[in-house]
Amino acid sequence: MSTITSAIPADDATSGVSLYRAIWRWHFFAGLLVLPFLLNLAVTGSIYLFKDEINDSVFAYRYDVIPAGEVLAPEKLAEIAAAAVPGSKLSSYKDPATPERSAIVTVSGNTGSTLVFINPYDGKVLDTVGSTQEFNYVVKRIHSLALFGDFPNKLIEVTGGFAMVLVATGIYLWWPRRQTGGVVTVRGTPSKRVFWRDTHAVTGAFAGILIFFLAATGMPWSGYWGTNVQAWLGNQGLGYPAQLWDDVPKSQKVTQDILPVIGWAVEQAPVPLSDIAAAQSKTPIGLNRAVEVAKAAGLTPGFDMAVPVDETGVYSAAVYPDDLSRERMIHIDQYSAKPLVDISYGQYPVFGRAIEWGINVHQGQEFGRLNQFLMLATCLGIILCCVSGVVMWWKRRPSGRIGVPPAPPRRSVYVGLWAIALVFALVFPLTGIAIATMILIDQAFIRTIPPLRHAFA
Repeated sequence: MSTITSAIPADDATSGVSLYRAIWRWHFFAGLLVLPFLLNLAVTGSIYLFKDEINDSVFAYRYDVIPAGEVLAPEKLAEIAAAAVPGSKLSSYKDPATPERSAIVTVSGNTGSTLVFINPYDGKVLDTVGSTQEFNYVVKRIHSLALFGDFPNKLIEVTGGFAMVLVATGIYLWWPRRQTGGVVTVRGTPSKRVFWRDTHAVTGAFAGILIFFLAATGMPWSGYWGTNVQAWLGNQGLGYPAQLWDDVPKSQKVTQDILPVIGWAVEQAPVPLSDIAAAQSKTPIGLNRAVEVAKAAGLTPGFDMAVPVDETGVYSAAVYPDDLSRERMIHIDQYSAKPLVDISYGQYPVFGRAIEWGINVHQGQEFGRLNQFLMLATCLGIILCCVSGVVMWWKRRPSGRIGVPPAPPRRSVYVGLWAIALVFALVFPLTGIAIATMILIDQAFIRTIPPLRHAFA
């Protein structure tokens, strides 16, 4: 390495080269494994950041209306939606967020759930689309690879962990070692490998903290880590205030089973039951009355209202605006109209609030346009790091071989890498397993089997 000189003791020099090469090699393998997944996350994430703008432009025909007279009652809108999709029944109702927005009624039938967009003034059906075919929903499912099944979704969790590894190892490799370029400036021209090396290093160094933040705040959605952390926090009363459910009968359903949009902290919160035994009237209050109760309770316009599916079900309303302080969920007894559970963001324990805040920033919603464009810049930084990394590798690799960075002179340096893998295995099990597998393959196969050693050299 050019930064090691004869003035440095031989043992120290060998130790330094070994550590640098081990981290470089690890950084290369990690990037090689997750690069396509990182590109997917960055591209789809960039699109999803502007979901509201996409709805307001590309899909304005289904969202925008001109106010004209009185708004039709929610039950009337539900009837219109059910008629638009024969054989369906009401699942949920979305209150118009502003006078210029359509009402959205979700109905379900043998073919699944359908979103029906309705002009709330004249009852005209503006559009119908399957819940799982709605554009932003599809983008979000591609983002997490959940669209393709549980296993691909697990790969995204591994990718998130590796992204944090790439940032940490990348910062180490970038750290100035007497060089004059490639720290804050880019040398050469696009025809030179040094240009792409510096572009990769400088971009990663300056965007590293935000990339790490995106990876960490994306973990709560992951299929294994996120689900288990959510369950643990819930059991400890650290995710949502479980005491609010102490005095109400609870069903076997959780909140994410019934509401189309729900906050992470309360996804696994139980759904209360309506008390039909104590009801003075066995007649349900109906959707109109439930919507009135939600509005009287102070829910921000634009809330979703799930309807009960049986005699013990409840009306559940929730709203998740960009302003976290206005986040709210309320469960209403379908006979007495009594709010059984009413919870807002300010009532979450500290961990629940912290995770919800991180998710809100992750989605570009917390502090307006600045938040959106900061996250967009981070996504573009990820894309640039991926592209520059591939070009840099392509220009460096020997003909006909992969061109893996050289193995460290001292194999004892892998003891430290195994220790890091163990830490990751404890914090992010799937990532830890992937790291351990990567190190094992490198030591047991790539470095010992001659054809593989030649191909990867």
